[in-house]
Amino acid sequence: MKLVGFNFNKISVEKSKEKNEKIKISSNIEIAEIKEVVLKLVDSKEKILNVSFSYLLKYEPDFAKVEFEGSILLSIEEKMAEEILKKWEDKETAQDFKLAVLNVIFKKCNVKALQLEEELNLPFHMPMASLKSSK
Repeated sequence: MKLVGFNFNKISVEKSKEKNEKIKISSNIEIAEIKEVVLKLVDSKEKILNVSFSYLLKYEPDFAKVEFEGSILLSIEEKMAEEILKKWEDKETAQDFKLAVLNVIFKKCNVKALQLEEELNLPFHMPMASLKSSK
């Protein structure tokens, strides 16, 4: 499986009010659709799958949210692509395929989310590395 492309279709960040002391940040990631696309640029032994996704970071209670929607283009061996598409008819995916796709989404979205959180002065949704004194 090779990553051919990654595109954001929607990037939204909204800060509703000033920060409370106790903020809970939850995340939700979904694969919305998997479909085959035809590109003449790749070897005919592989198929291109378009995986649409959504990723939401929600700051509770009603403080802020960061949303992403997009798609990933993957070049996949023909037999494997057929299996993926067949499973997707029932809105299911193989565990190893799902993990690979989710990791790509996390890598791309988390970097962008950290940038947006910095710009809007939101708490980071993941811990950042920091230096501490040895004393």
